[in-house]
Amino acid sequence: MSFKSQWTQLFPPSHHPLTESNLPSQSGRVCIVTGGNSGVGLELVQILYSKNATVYMASRSQEKALSAIKAIQARNPTATGRLEYLHLDLNDLATIKASAAAFAERESALHVLWNNAGISAVPAGSETKQGLEQHMGVNCVGPFLFAQLLLPQLRAAAASAPEATVRVIWTSSALVDSMAPVGGVVLQELSSPARDPVRNYAMSKAGNWMLAAEWDRRFSPEGILSLTQNPGNLSTNIWQNTSRVLRILLWPVLYKPRNGAHTMLWAGISSDVKEDGGRYVVPWGRWHPDPRRDIVESLKSKEEGGTGTAQEFWEWCNKQTLQYV
Repeated sequence: MSFKSQWTQLFPPSHHPLTESNLPSQSGRVCIVTGGNSGVGLELVQILYSKNATVYMASRSQEKALSAIKAIQARNPTATGRLEYLHLDLNDLATIKASAAAFAERESALHVLWNNAGISAVPAGSETKQGLEQHMGVNCVGPFLFAQLLLPQLRAAAASAPEATVRVIWTSSALVDSMAPVGGVVLQELSSPARDPVRNYAMSKAGNWMLAAEWDRRFSPEGILSLTQNPGNLSTNIWQNTSRVLRILLWPVLYKPRNGAHTMLWAGISSDVKEDGGRYVVPWGRWHPDPRRDIVESLKSKEEGGTGTAQEFWEWCNKQTLQYV
């Protein structure tokens, strides 16, 4: 971890290269934003819909999503796109295939998938429906399965879309730099998790970077770009399970969710992103200036001189999800 790496994410430059003010029309493009009914996901959905995209708000609560959709539509009466609800529960792998199938019934192509939904700081010992450590299950394994099941629509979009415009965007965190274990993911802890919620969360966010890199390795030849991003330190409900004291200490470096949506927008749509699969985007739309070298080594295969951890992590995620495909 370098001081420069932490500082530039805590106090990003004021320039936002891609925002609602200079984003061109997204008419004809289909997007999914998981966790799109609140926080940074909600802000991203609103920007995309205001620019005429077809946007699927994927989340657990239909009531909250439909309420958010109604409010967004009211604020953007001239938008010509569509805004749809898609049920998605990343805590239960057995339900995800139905969510992907529901999308496939309505759309033949998917241009951008933002894996935005996630949890943080849940108590030690918390598990998903399938018994996985909950941070790892909800933040990595669930999104992995969802993305896998959406491959037909991503491939269909890539067949006719301009180069590098079909993308899968994963979500990391500044804690990858400061709190993730050596190598990013400790494979032994996948079956025997640590009792430290912060470590588990940071490891899951490093896992998202590994999935982005491995996704890109496998699917960029088919025209599907994959990368990860830290949207920024934002004032959202991601902090709801942390202590009040910590929230007070963090308050001076928490930014409005709309700022984080600009990071995600740049990662998912910017024409400046080309042959950059597997890379790491930081606030408010730029490349990580100094990624941790030990995690970079984890991203490389053993044949490339790395540790092969990312490949092993991909294979572990694949094993957890095989029966639910």
